[in-house]
Amino acid sequence: MVGANPNFHGNGRARPEKQPGAPAHVRAPLAVVLLCLPLSLLLAQCSQAPNAGALAANAHPAPMQVAASATFDERFPAPQFRDRFPSPGESLVQRQMSDFAPKPADAQAETASYRVASLEPHVPYRRPGAHDDLTTLVSMKSSAFPYFGNNPASDAPFLNVAKGERRGHRSLSGRVYWEDETYNDSRVLVHIPENFDLHKPGVIVVFFHGNGATLERDVRDRQLVPRQISDSGVNAVLLAPQMAVDAADSSAGKFWQPGGFRRFIMESADHLARLYGDPGSAKEFAKLPIVIVGYSGGFLPTAWSLDVGGLSDQVRGVVLLDAVYGQLDKFASWVENHRSGFFVSSYTHYTARHDHELMQMLRDKGVKVSEDMDAPLHPGSVLFVETGEGITHRNYVTQAWTKYPIEQVLVKMAAAPAMKVASGIPSSASR
Repeated sequence: MVGANPNFHGNGRARPEKQPGAPAHVRAPLAVVLLCLPLSLLLAQCSQAPNAGALAANAHPAPMQVAASATFDERFPAPQFRDRFPSPGESLVQRQMSDFAPKPADAQAETASYRVASLEPHVPYRRPGAHDDLTTLVSMKSSAFPYFGNNPASDAPFLNVAKGERRGHRSLSGRVYWEDETYNDSRVLVHIPENFDLHKPGVIVVFFHGNGATLERDVRDRQLVPRQISDSGVNAVLLAPQMAVDAADSSAGKFWQPGGFRRFIMESADHLARLYGDPGSAKEFAKLPIVIVGYSGGFLPTAWSLDVGGLSDQVRGVVLLDAVYGQLDKFASWVENHRSGFFVSSYTHYTARHDHELMQMLRDKGVKVSEDMDAPLHPGSVLFVETGEGITHRNYVTQAWTKYPIEQVLVKMAAAPAMKVASGIPSSASR
């Protein structure tokens, strides 16, 4: 048969044909040695320390080649929007509504029990950390930006500069801020302290930050606003929308629009309810009284929220921290027409002129004004206090007439029974 192997038999076994030379019992170990030789060489190589040059090459990828004729911008490109903000994997995770949808497995776990070494045979199961402070970032459609409407100061489009398909806003200083870098962050810093109880009288604190700020770097880490809320022990939650990102601009964005502040609170109530663990409680959150705190450039969204926001009657307090740079008529009108709320303005020499003008406007309207921050805080209180030398505008959110002024205002608010805000033991006894 063509191609047949003469050494292959029908029983399926190959019989090796004996060849002259070394005996079989010598050839077998030799074959094993030859097979193991490459493996031994590989192991010997692996036992050596890696080459330093190779480590450096792995740690730092080879730089991209740049043409000699490349421009400065091509060699050193400006940071993009995605480079300036934390990604979802960083310290504050951006949340979506679907993240807080109730899960059947969680509901079963809440009612389960487990055995422990104690006098009681069973202890109700609790998820670890279920009652810790919660601080996160949530993207909201009703937040200040993006904003594509008009600037009410000029009744012209807010985005009044174009460069190709890129749009931007030219500020009063003449500087152009681009929409994709400065006005495209819709996130809100949301904070729910561990001691917050929706079944007790509570309050929503809305914080409008100043110029040149970001939510994590400034509002959370430098100005310690969430910490001040928690340490006050007051039954309060925090909402802090991102305004113009790290820019010398006080634009109010969607808070310029009639009803804009109301839409923001309504959407925030849904997120607060889900974060709180009770999606059905959104209506209760939406009814909570509101205290607005405006720092520095935050005066503009504060003033417009009071004037056209749609919830001026629900706002029970306004706190301005070195922030009376304008819009005096809006502040005076709210104080005059909402005597059940309180108004506090603490200021440095930067805003002293405007604060004195606002005080006179209020006195002319028959409103009693106090310049003593040690006075009790009650419905109808209107307090102004000037801070002296050594107090800087940059650190004013943590050091004004007192250390941690937001915390102190909330403590004074809770101490007044007429304010009807619950207070508990602060989460930290001392700093």
